[in-house]
Amino acid sequence: MSRKKRDHKRHVLADPKFGDITISRFINMMMQSGKKTISEKAVYSAFELIEQRSKDSPLEMFQKALSNVRPLVEVRSRRVGGANYQIPTEVPADRGQSLALRWIVAAATDRSERLLHERVAGELMDAAQNRGGAVKKREDSHKMAEANKAFAHFKW
Repeated sequence: MSRKKRDHKRHVLADPKFGDITISRFINMMMQSGKKTISEKAVYSAFELIEQRSKDSPLEMFQKALSNVRPLVEVRSRRVGGANYQIPTEVPADRGQSLALRWIVAAATDRSERLLHERVAGELMDAAQNRGGAVKKREDSHKMAEANKAFAHFKW
């Protein structure tokens, strides 16, 4: 029997502007040094920028970007017979969403635009069109799982 305790899921309140829990989680992931108002302003102004540039709903663009970045499979390390194998496993929905949000935030901070909300808007628009750093991260994850599918029989 495992000695680990079960994870307790934190219940996040919906964001005040759109009433969406996913956007609230995105704001929390963008937050640095506990400054939530700064990340809130950056996300909301990025949504305004998306609306100006693409004439689409920023909420739909955000959901499309998330679905394009969300991984379906990942590799997990497992020790079998003294050797470590990278075993491809399916990603649960909540972990997939967490990874997608994390990858979008990381890709946005690595972009070259000067202002944070411009970086976030650019990355969300790129991810919605299946390009950008976050989508590349998902594709790398899928390639790694495809390359190691010979070890899938070690999964139990």
